[in-house]
Amino acid sequence: MRKIFIFTFIFTSLNLALAQPDYKSWDTFLKKYVSITGDVDYKSIKTNKKELDAITKVFSTVKVAQSWSKSDQLAFWINAYNAYTIDLLVQNYPLKSIQNLDGGKPWDVKRITIGGKKYSLNNIENDIIRPQFKDARIHFALNCGAKSCPPLLNAAYVGKTLDEQLDSQTKIFINNKMFQNLTVSTMTISKIFDWYSVDFGNIVNFINKYRVNKVHPNAKISYMEYNWALNGK
Repeated sequence: MRKIFIFTFIFTSLNLALAQPDYKSWDTFLKKYVSITGDVDYKSIKTNKKELDAITKVFSTVKVAQSWSKSDQLAFWINAYNAYTIDLLVQNYPLKSIQNLDGGKPWDVKRITIGGKKYSLNNIENDIIRPQFKDARIHFALNCGAKSCPPLLNAAYVGKTLDEQLDSQTKIFINNKMFQNLTVSTMTISKIFDWYSVDFGNIVNFINKYRVNKVHPNAKISYMEYNWALNGK
């Protein structure tokens, strides 16, 4: 009888670990502390840190399963990346920039535990998300906590609507004059397109796919200076 109980406990625990997280708390949190334009209220989050702690605690227990759809897997990793970035910034708030942390390399520190494994933010982005999913739109969903980062969506990413969410965030970023200055013949665009050029292929073609007013195929390209100031207060 005891063996059956132990087996049942292990089997149940395994199923819980492999289950997809419920993003309701994360969604509520984002709507509460992130504006429509992506500004984050870090000061208020720090005052109510238990809310974020509860969310990251749930994320830490998740083991992403191959049985999940690709969209569900990607949604989890995007949500986790954004949640742990906020957590890092709140832990060190007040600060002017994420680059003030860890000698300017906060993305390299393995401080995140998910499913019993240690990750850095760079592990999640460059070892999991980019090579496994090969979708350039993720660059407009991941948020690094800086003003020049694509605005943080104030809602959880969810597998069943992920494609629409990624399309929407990409269109918002590309058509926002704060992040790109485009004419028919010239393009002054985000450094993201430079840093991750291999993901975008032909940059003009990629931008024109989401741009309201199209740019000439031979448009001259230059890049904006990146503003690393904190994306909130």
